[in-house]
Amino acid sequence: MEIADLFRAFVVHHGDGHTTREVRDVRLDELGAGDVVIRVSWSSVNYKDGLASSANGNVARLETLIPGIDLAGTVVDPGASGLDVGAMVIVHGYDQGVAHSGGYSQYARVPADWVVPLPETLTARQAMSLGTAGFTAALSVRALEVQGLHPDNGRVLVTGATGGVGSVAVNILAGKGYEVAASTGKKDGADWLTKLGATEVLTRAETSVAEKPLQRERWAGAIDCVGGDTLAYALSTLEYGASVAASGNTGGVKLPTTVFPFILRGISLIGIDSVRCPIALRQTVWQQLGSDLRPTNLDALGTSEVTLDELTDALDGILQGESQGRTLVNLD
Repeated sequence: MEIADLFRAFVVHHGDGHTTREVRDVRLDELGAGDVVIRVSWSSVNYKDGLASSANGNVARLETLIPGIDLAGTVVDPGASGLDVGAMVIVHGYDQGVAHSGGYSQYARVPADWVVPLPETLTARQAMSLGTAGFTAALSVRALEVQGLHPDNGRVLVTGATGGVGSVAVNILAGKGYEVAASTGKKDGADWLTKLGATEVLTRAETSVAEKPLQRERWAGAIDCVGGDTLAYALSTLEYGASVAASGNTGGVKLPTTVFPFILRGISLIGIDSVRCPIALRQTVWQQLGSDLRPTNLDALGTSEVTLDELTDALDGILQGESQGRTLVNLD
């Protein structure tokens, strides 16, 4: 396949105390190193992308960066990777969109060992309705089930449920037969969460008060996307021997709790990382996202679409907590 000499990208420049964001033409040699060139068709908007494109985000590790931690597209130059020209692939995590040019570009160039084949049961758009958020949700569900969680055990709490990770987690769990209690800080999110499969919707205020390190046992398991007081609440209200899979820190990085949930109730705190996840596990989980971990309401998770020219508002919105579900970036 022929690669265009010039193509469009959303470029962020951090320098001299100022941050600029613009859509402009770039060349292949302006992208990061790698032996696989991909024609990007879809990307997505993540909280980390908002941080990478903001003046005070402290995430970007390049002065001039093309953000976008997620991408899906078609291989146009496989290099020495062994991939076929025309193969549909997904790339997310590692340094993409932070220290390496990311998905907000019509072409991307990445190392071969970052690339995941697109499952045959998913389209590129559906893959980006999932993206890093959906992958993190699947890792979380998988981790809880490895610890013994089963639908017969009781209710599962999902915090930050209108966000990307939380909304996918709600839908995956509901599809597997779990009774899901969804917590959100958005007053208008209840109807949408119910459509995704939540049987109970709680306010963030209800799930952020950990008056004591041990409270009434309520949950057979939990997926926490918030951190801070919310994670402390989850730990204090889990049933004996239960686990919480934690992946977020929008509610703060400090954890105001004690050792009591761990040594008196046998609670397990499982850290979920999607950035450095080994490629073999990454490929396995993506195949599961196309099969037994596939959300039942997948097409409803991508609730909005933007173009490169509309990205600035979408990135600002996710930092301000205005987004619900997943925002997709259409590069076609």
